[in-house]
Amino acid sequence: MPPLQRLVVSALRISIVGACCYGIWSSLTLARAGYLFKQDTEQSVRAAVGLVPDGWEYCMRLSELDQAHARELLSESLRLNRYNSQADIELGLQYEADGDFPDAEKLLLEAYDVDHTYTPRWSLANYYLRRDNMPEFWAWARSAAAMPNEDIGSLFELCWRVTSNPDAINRAILNEKPEMIRQYIGFLLGKNQPAAVAAVAAQLVRWGDPATDRPLLLDIVDNQVDLNEGAAAARLWHLLVERHWVNADSTVPNNAGFRREPLPVSFDWLLQDYQGLHSWPGASGLESEFGGTQPEDCIIAQQAVVLRPGNYAMSYSYHTSDISPASGIHWQIVDAKTGTVLAESPDLSSDALLSSGFGFSVSTAAPLLQLRLVYRRALGTARISGMLDVVSTQIQAIPKT
Repeated sequence: MPPLQRLVVSALRISIVGACCYGIWSSLTLARAGYLFKQDTEQSVRAAVGLVPDGWEYCMRLSELDQAHARELLSESLRLNRYNSQADIELGLQYEADGDFPDAEKLLLEAYDVDHTYTPRWSLANYYLRRDNMPEFWAWARSAAAMPNEDIGSLFELCWRVTSNPDAINRAILNEKPEMIRQYIGFLLGKNQPAAVAAVAAQLVRWGDPATDRPLLLDIVDNQVDLNEGAAAARLWHLLVERHWVNADSTVPNNAGFRREPLPVSFDWLLQDYQGLHSWPGASGLESEFGGTQPEDCIIAQQAVVLRPGNYAMSYSYHTSDISPASGIHWQIVDAKTGTVLAESPDLSSDALLSSGFGFSVSTAAPLLQLRLVYRRALGTARISGMLDVVSTQIQAIPKT
């Protein structure tokens, strides 16, 4: 091999060996720095910074452990990685704490320039709230709300500090994203704002998903009924029916012929089960079997109904087997708020199919009612045993004359 060629080959070998040695040394240094960083003490992280001076994430962590030099360390982290939005935010908070508001605002805006995710937007909304700049606060609150995030409860809390009016927050920041609407409903439930929950729930019907959101919305309907907010409960229920989110009727009562399994909601039948009394929707309607050991006073079936003030007729058809007159089975119209029985039917007992009914009135003070089928043992009689089949039910307004 010519001398010059040998010289070139030797130089290449030396270079390769040097590169390998440098690679090994660099790997060992990085491994050592990583080990020190994971120890997560001020001393160990500082040592990691000494080993890897261009490790911007090491400077970030050291700024949290060494508050006395936090500003310098955050500035160094930003110099090493201009796209480190968290350093912009933390450094901006440092300047704000020191009263340097122009530089604080500049850094927070720079954080958004390099990172359009939720955190910079929320940080700017928070900053402008502290500076009492309401136009900018609401602008950045809307911007934060537009960015999906797993938990934006902190944003709602900021808005609540500005106004405890749920409708104002709704108008200012709520959008069409179902994930945000769900979180806002959860926030309002935590703030005990049932009226606002019902209004926002209607938006979830428009923009949400039936498979995901139906259980939550049915719970809200029940919550409104429990609070005696009949009008709000009925509005949400009718919206669910109109949008075909539930398999239900627009009749009063819903599922009037008991042809379907009841939905788990107040505006469908709640069929009570007791020892000695079992009820189920069957081929001919509601079938109830009395074994003679049922409670002496119990509800067989009930459903919430909301009616406008006026006069009404409740009609029903049924037949019984082996149940004598004075059976103790009858229909009731009950004021849901007070529990007062407003009207009730005669006892149900007929071997042949029988249609019957009774009238009642609804006042402005009691639009939310409970329609109940009850059993109460009549004095001087034994508990009944036999079958009851309710084929149909209907409530109709009586026209004014």
